[in-house]
Amino acid sequence: MAEMAQCKETHRVHLRDSTLREGQDVPGVDFSEEQKIGIARLLDRAGVPEIEIVAPGRVFQDVEFAKRLKTETLRSKVSGLVFASSSRCEEEAETVCRWLDNLDLLMPVSELRKPCDRSVKTKLLLDALEYSLHFPAAVGVGFPHSTQTSAEFLLELSRKCEDKGAKRILIYDTNGSSDPFAIYDLIKSLKVHIRAPLFFHAHNDLGLATANSLAAVLAGADGLDATVNGLGDRAGNASLEQIAMILHLRGLETGVSLDILKQLSETVARESGIQMSGLAPVVGEFVATHKSLGHLEIPALFEAFDPSLIGMERKIAH
Repeated sequence: MAEMAQCKETHRVHLRDSTLREGQDVPGVDFSEEQKIGIARLLDRAGVPEIEIVAPGRVFQDVEFAKRLKTETLRSKVSGLVFASSSRCEEEAETVCRWLDNLDLLMPVSELRKPCDRSVKTKLLLDALEYSLHFPAAVGVGFPHSTQTSAEFLLELSRKCEDKGAKRILIYDTNGSSDPFAIYDLIKSLKVHIRAPLFFHAHNDLGLATANSLAAVLAGADGLDATVNGLGDRAGNASLEQIAMILHLRGLETGVSLDILKQLSETVARESGIQMSGLAPVVGEFVATHKSLGHLEIPALFEAFDPSLIGMERKIAH
């Protein structure tokens, strides 16, 4: 409880929605430009402060969409990713910075992923960061496989990037293998030494993405990545609707309007073709439906939140 109170007093949690980036990596999902525009408008209407739209493997293709989105005059900032080890990193970074508000340079920190040598990783990232900081976009750095390397190397690289001028540090649980206790300890240990905003990106391979994201916030993380319906690679990512509701119930501000979450969920399900289970937390069809006779006297006692928060009504099943 003390951790929650401290977190509430010290900062607002910045949510970055990655649906239009991570969603494209789901088998069978290929959003059209018009579908992307519609989802982006809804995210903006919901008060999501940042929308990630450029993937590191599709930079120039996704930038074309960024140009179109620019005409929408959204309140949400838009961001994208570039691999610092890419042979076209400078060209990609310059192009992204011309059309986006935020650029995050990625360097996989696992020694099993090229470039394998830590000193090479460090040099490439710092060189890319120094180059990119000349452009108007806010430039941060992100570390895929953060939970698959030593905390010492992660801290060393983070501090060097911060000293160079990185505007934020992104920690990725890329294969979704971590747990809330480990994430809490990792974020807590980094937060002690890093002044730049610290973000966390969770994957859901073990069903822990939302729990890991909450643990990161309680440890001091300033921001989280999430996707509508948890859409994303393999088992997906932390769910935006779950994260927004959980933080709201704990008194933490995100700026996200809860009453838009159901519409967001239904829209992304329709446009992606990936349907939500009726048992899905927060937005599932059955979340406010009661059938057990023991629940019917005081149904609200069996609900984690008032369903009217997301525009749903309590139902009694027969």
